Amino acid sequence: MIAHQNTIFALSSGAGRAGVAVIRLSGPMAGQTLCALLGRDTVPTPRHAVYAPIRDPQTGERLDDAVAIYFAGPASFTGEDVVELHTHGGRAVINGVLECLSRQPGLRIAEPGEYTKRAFENGKMDLTAAEGIADLIDAETAAQRRQAVRQMAGELGALYEDWRTRLMKALAHIEADIDFPDEDLPDGIVPVVRGDLIAVGDEMTKHLADNRRGERLREGFQIVILGAPNAGKSSLLNRLAQRDAAIVSEIAGTTRDMIEVHLDLGGFPVTMVDTAGLRESGDVIETEGVRRATERAENADLRLVVVDREDWPHIDPEAARLIDGSTILLINKVDGLAPAELPKVWNGTSAKGAALELPVLPISAMTGQGIESLLQLLETRVKEGLDFAGPVPLTRLRHRRALESASDHLDRGMKTDIAELAAEDVRLAVREIGKITGRVDVEDLLDIIFGDFCIGK
Repeated sequence: MIAHQNTIFALSSGAGRAGVAVIRLSGPMAGQTLCALLGRDTVPTPRHAVYAPIRDPQTGERLDDAVAIYFAGPASFTGEDVVELHTHGGRAVINGVLECLSRQPGLRIAEPGEYTKRAFENGKMDLTAAEGIADLIDAETAAQRRQAVRQMAGELGALYEDWRTRLMKALAHIEADIDFPDEDLPDGIVPVVRGDLIAVGDEMTKHLADNRRGERLREGFQIVILGAPNAGKSSLLNRLAQRDAAIVSEIAGTTRDMIEVHLDLGGFPVTMVDTAGLRESGDVIETEGVRRATERAENADLRLVVVDREDWPHIDPEAARLIDGSTILLINKVDGLAPAELPKVWNGTSAKGAALELPVLPISAMTGQGIESLLQLLETRVKEGLDFAGPVPLTRLRHRRALESASDHLDRGMKTDIAELAAEDVRLAVREIGKITGRVDVEDLLDIIFGDFCIGK
């Protein structure tokens, strides 16, 4: 446990006017400061709420009537003595209490993420759980919240620690064979533990082969709208966003850059991107917009290709080049036409020559015809792309890189019968997994990870 000299404080609830605000203190002076604010000689019973006036210890001014709770370390969030002050949420009250605390000896304002950082340093959580807290704070949809809660609760850390423990046991067997060659040990200890290494390696490979669902859930499912100029892409974006997010004009080339709208589809986060019409242009700015649109579409999770009804079945060649199995074709401007008059599927080939059968939806971005069916189809596709069962998924690039490195070391270690070489590769695999949870080599990561937190978290 790390003993910090300073006691930190900060507003831990949201900034701005509210009914109740929570101000948190953590560190060796937390209990003494609480006694000074309450005008008493001893701290309250731990984990029991006390309702009392709090006063500036130097001036005696009554700052507010508050609920105070004392948490004695190590049975607290940070592992240190912690105090929570539940005050009224007016700005003047909050500022008055914070200014008072800033004048108390041994206290300073907390840095972003410092509470969680101290909790990690004191063994209250590992790095994956800390990252889960950050994700929970940033969660905007139900699916993001569910994933963050599972990670915060330690499911991801427990999975990685299980692999690390099993590899360490295998490593102990290999090193015993190296260190005690004259002892009565089973012959060929490396082949014996190879089964354990294979089992962990297979689980790791399966975990990595998740189509980046956890990472995509954090960042949002990417849907790009493509099509020729004036096909109705911007009108469709506005209809889906239920606001005027993009400028709509009959002038070709109005949209020159990408316009993003963030949506919640069935509890899953979606980033909908309107792009420049895909055409050749002598305008330098529009040409750059087309280049960016193409690049974004190539990396999208789903593409909506919008075709003007009068142009059907002709598809803009630039958009057709990007058609694959992750594409939905939309025939726009079908106002007043009966569904029976319009196609339901499109049979063609991808740019790579693969045969495709894609759904075709008739819509009117102006009147809203067919939009409900489109939303239902999009929700299904997003759930298929992001929903998952089983262990909590991999959620960050740093996790993926460390596991890929660990997997490479295991593969190499299992291909040799030389105990010394196998031991070194297993040792390196253990180290890579330890980096994820914070067991080893975390000094350079702490500021990066905890710097993303809010002050007071």
